[in-house]
Amino acid sequence: MHTSMTRRTTTAGQWRVVAAAVVAALAMAATPARCGTQGEKKVTAVIVFGDSIMDPGNNNGLHTVVKANHAPYGKDFAGHVATGRFSNGLIPTDFIAQGLNVKQLLPPYLGVQHTPEDLLTGVSFASGATGFDPLTPVIVGVISLEQQLAYYDEYRSKLVGIAGEEETKRIIDGALFVVCAGTDDIANTYYTTPFRSAEYDIPSYVDLLLVGVESFLRNVSARGAKRIGFVGLPPIGCVPSQRTLGGGPHRRCVPERNAAAQLYNTKVQELIRELGKDTAAFPTLVYIDIYTVIQDLVDHGERYGFTETTRGCCSTGTVEVAVLCDARFAPVCDDVSQHVFFDSYHPTQRAYKVIVDYIFDHYMQFLHL
Repeated sequence: MHTSMTRRTTTAGQWRVVAAAVVAALAMAATPARCGTQGEKKVTAVIVFGDSIMDPGNNNGLHTVVKANHAPYGKDFAGHVATGRFSNGLIPTDFIAQGLNVKQLLPPYLGVQHTPEDLLTGVSFASGATGFDPLTPVIVGVISLEQQLAYYDEYRSKLVGIAGEEETKRIIDGALFVVCAGTDDIANTYYTTPFRSAEYDIPSYVDLLLVGVESFLRNVSARGAKRIGFVGLPPIGCVPSQRTLGGGPHRRCVPERNAAAQLYNTKVQELIRELGKDTAAFPTLVYIDIYTVIQDLVDHGERYGFTETTRGCCSTGTVEVAVLCDARFAPVCDDVSQHVFFDSYHPTQRAYKVIVDYIFDHYMQFLHL
């Protein structure tokens, strides 16, 4: 799906100012690099496909309600800028790029006037609310994974224009590719709309998603990806919005929705093991579990310093997300650092840091990083 859009462009100068502010803030925090020594790059670039967990602002110029380019999003970002990241500050793509010593911020592909260095070290093509079901992005008017691949092809051509074919191949060969989608398929398309649940039960719908997963991974591989990290689903039934919609008056985690996520994760791991047998096509293909760490954050938030694990920080924290999480009419909590979730769907910057630290500790070694 090619979604028509009017792009709100950030100049390269403005982007550098924001990035510089982030670098200064990180220097003050004295956060150590997670891989290698300071300045050592384990990868040439970070290239990301997926949904709102990985979207740093690609939805900003779309005609969709699924946007985060307004306050209170970005309230703790450098300069308090609402960049389009679905959080109060940084998102996993930024922490991954930082941890690999690639750069401090992973920019969106759309809506930014990139410097050559921005492009050479990777971008995110992710679009909030997309999924592996072709219907999912159509329902809310966001960028399909197929279109993300088309943007990647455009991006690669830009790399060739900047650095030449040989250097572009070196960059792509050494890049870390990350794929993160699927939550919106189950939480929104299946459980919130009637379009799929009327004709599929969960096992058959998961099979439909797996067709999309395999096709997408083969397409990414065909485009030269040598290292792919594939992110599984979280405990969907424990996300604040899902508690509200299906958890009864006490807003408990919804076992059926968690079971759907677990079934998907199990089948995706089987698929990845099978694809990984073809080492020529998939030299390094690694499944990344986030279900475990997010479930632990929800069940034992106090271990990480969180006191609120069932509601977002935005307004009531039960349903507000995207257009409904708007500072003009949705106040925010007093202390966002105590919340696992910022809105009713997305974690806070601090929770994202916990999740990415878990990924680095458990999976980067298998990606040879």
